[in-house]
Amino acid sequence: MQENPQMRWAFIHKVYSILCFQWILTFGVCMAISLIHPVREFMGTAAGFYVLLTTIAITFISLILMLGFREHHPWNYVLLLIFTLAMSFMVGAASTQIKGEIILLAAGLTLLVTAGLTLFTFVAAKRGWDFSSLGPFLFCALLLLIAFGVVRIFFPVGKIVNQVFSSIEALVFCGFIVYDTESLIKRFNYDQYIEASISLFLDVMNLFVSLLGALGGGN
Repeated sequence: MQENPQMRWAFIHKVYSILCFQWILTFGVCMAISLIHPVREFMGTAAGFYVLLTTIAITFISLILMLGFREHHPWNYVLLLIFTLAMSFMVGAASTQIKGEIILLAAGLTLLVTAGLTLFTFVAAKRGWDFSSLGPFLFCALLLLIAFGVVRIFFPVGKIVNQVFSSIEALVFCGFIVYDTESLIKRFNYDQYIEASISLFLDVMNLFVSLLGALGGGN
């Protein structure tokens, strides 16, 4: 059965509408945390650390619940909002030790790279290119990044190594943006707008954090 192009474009429009809301909300929260001095100071305290741990727990719990209630309106949107707020706070907390101009530069680069990769993937998909084979390689690369990230926690490395790691991480998530954008165009069904939004949102947020690490001295 041939797919209806209008329904596919309506689905894509819906996903990107959700993503725009998530990105704007995340940018606002990050800038608020970075620019409001009392908040920056609080995040450097023990209480701020416990708040961050609580936020991490909320992020994972809301993500699990959201995937379970992805077809239950309006709970899927409520959980998506909670997840986005928690994720925004996590990213904002991660940027408290980085200068505001570097945050803006990383945000601008993230926007340009995401727009460029998205346009490239749409054009490539129209020409019949297939990026589905990237999936296994990206998954393996992600596992290696996670493993090295855990090692860095227990065995701190130098600034240059951190910057190189962040740069490689950024390249991997560029690959994920291409792969998940193609999935949005070809593979996700019309009821999977929550999964599609989460996938691309996490890709872009991880790219942003990676660029922060690369530009901010590997912090």
